[in-house]
Amino acid sequence: MHLKEWIVVGGMLACVCVADAYAQQSAPARAPGDKYPSRLVRFIVGFAPGGAADVPARLVAQKLSESIGQSVIVENRPGADGIVAADVVAKSAPDGHTLAYVTAGFAMNSILHARTLPYHPVRDFTPVSLVASGPLTLVVNRALPVKDLKELVTLARSRPGEMNYASAGSGGTMHLAGELLKQVAKIEIVHVPYKGGGPALTDVLAGQIELTFVGAPASMPFIRSGRLKVLAVSTAKRSAALPDVPTVAEQGYPGYEVATWYGVLAPARLQVAIANQLSSDIAKAVSAPETREKLLALGIEPVGSTPEQFTAHLKAEIARWTPVIHRAGLRIE
Repeated sequence: MHLKEWIVVGGMLACVCVADAYAQQSAPARAPGDKYPSRLVRFIVGFAPGGAADVPARLVAQKLSESIGQSVIVENRPGADGIVAADVVAKSAPDGHTLAYVTAGFAMNSILHARTLPYHPVRDFTPVSLVASGPLTLVVNRALPVKDLKELVTLARSRPGEMNYASAGSGGTMHLAGELLKQVAKIEIVHVPYKGGGPALTDVLAGQIELTFVGAPASMPFIRSGRLKVLAVSTAKRSAALPDVPTVAEQGYPGYEVATWYGVLAPARLQVAIANQLSSDIAKAVSAPETREKLLALGIEPVGSTPEQFTAHLKAEIARWTPVIHRAGLRIE
C-alpha cells in the first residue's frame, strides 16, 4: 500500500474512531468495584493517521479490544512530536481508560524540551508496556548514485553541507538518527524538518531531499516496490523483515544503534492491578499469531513487557540520548 493510501485509510479509521468515541461519551463513569475496563479505552497517538506510529497502534488496538471486551479506539492528537498527545494523557483521570501510545521520541523530548515540557516524563505517567520495537531504515532517493552506506558517506564528504536529510520534525527519532550518523561518520549533512514523516518521505521519493531515516512501517512498501533504495537499518541487529540489509554498525560504525519503539503509558497513580492487567492483555495481543505476523511484516518486533521493564527501558533511553543531544547542541524551547 502506498503512502497516500495509508494516509487515506488512516484518516477514515480516525474518523470512525472519533465518531465511536462521541457515541459512547454517555457511558456511565467507573464506579468503585467495577471491573476494568468499564467503557471504551482510548489510545492517544501523537501523530497523524497513516504514519509509522499510527498503523501499528491500530493493529494492537484492534486485538486488544477482543481481549478486554471493550472498544479500544485510536485518537490522533498530532503536534510537537507527540508532546500534545502525552500532555492530554498526563492530565487525564488515572483509571486506565485514557492511554498514551508513545514512540522513542517521548524519551528524547524529555531532554530536548527540558525547560518547557508541560509534564514530567517519569512522575506524571505510569509505564504499562513496551509494545514493540524495530529499526529505522536509512533510505535514499533511487536516483542518488550510491549503493551502500560507505558510498553515501564518501559522497557526503565530497559535498559538505550540500546534502539534506528529512525528518518528521526537530527533535524526533528521525532527526536524532541523522545527528548520530553525522557524529560517528564525521559528515556534514543538513537537517530539513517536516510536519510529519509522510511529507518527509514524499520529498525523498520525489528527489527534493536525498535521504531520510524512517520507521520500517512507512518505508517498507517503497523499498519492496523499488521506489526507494535502503542502505542500512539502524538497530544493533538486522531486521527480520529486511534480512539482507546490513546495519549501520556493520558498515563501519560500531556502537551505532537507534531503535524506534512503541509503548503504552497511563496517567500517574494508575492502580497497580490495572497496570498489570493492561500489560498482560497487551502482551497477549501482540503475541497473537495474526497480530505478530502483521507487525513483523511492517518490520516491527512484538515485545509486550511488564510495567517494571518498560520503566527501566524509559530511564535507560533518556540516559543514552542525553550525551548525543548535548554533543549536537540541540535544544528546543
